[in-house]
Amino acid sequence: MKKKVVIVDDHPIVREGLKQVILQDPQLMVCGEAEDLYSALDQIEQEQPDIAIVDITLKKSSGLDLIREISAQWPKIKTLVLSIHDEAIYAERALRAGANGYVMKQQAMINILDAIHHVLHGELYVSQDVSKRLLHLFHKKPSSVENQEISLLSNRELQVFQLYGQGKKTRIIAGELNISAKTVESHREHIMEKLNLSDSSEMIFMAVQFMIKNNLL
Repeated sequence: MKKKVVIVDDHPIVREGLKQVILQDPQLMVCGEAEDLYSALDQIEQEQPDIAIVDITLKKSSGLDLIREISAQWPKIKTLVLSIHDEAIYAERALRAGANGYVMKQQAMINILDAIHHVLHGELYVSQDVSKRLLHLFHKKPSSVENQEISLLSNRELQVFQLYGQGKKTRIIAGELNISAKTVESHREHIMEKLNLSDSSEMIFMAVQFMIKNNLL
């Protein structure tokens, strides 16, 4: 029987392109698609796929939150992250959330089928760089000071940091994350403390630079 795949990505073109690649494999079938956390959970509950391919950034939600939900509710369902986000920052977070693999979108068409089969066979699929990083987590020097600093942020702090980098105001961020403005301000203070920044304008400038550098704007 073919293995069932659900694709979760907020870009319809990406979902369609990924679907066409997956359908070339006679052992796989796409049984559902979703663009946000809640519709993804509905699809997964209905279809009970063998694997979910999840982007980090979803509409009004985080792929990391979805991965945690899948791990908690359906531990037998595998999850594979497919994202444009820098794996040096996000791969470890995704694996800690419960993901079984991480593939950069830049290499998706080359590696995605291989990654899916590795994960379905119970193996962890990450790049050689991430594998080395995990093996030498406490010994390897970080690739850059910026990545070292950003890695200190919690998942929620990183979300807030990115939203500030998109030019969004505190109240807008609070609405998107369904938290209070005071909570957003608290996250902002923690971000500035961890990144050793003196004020909000400096934090926003760094956030914008981070988004530009990682092609997220």
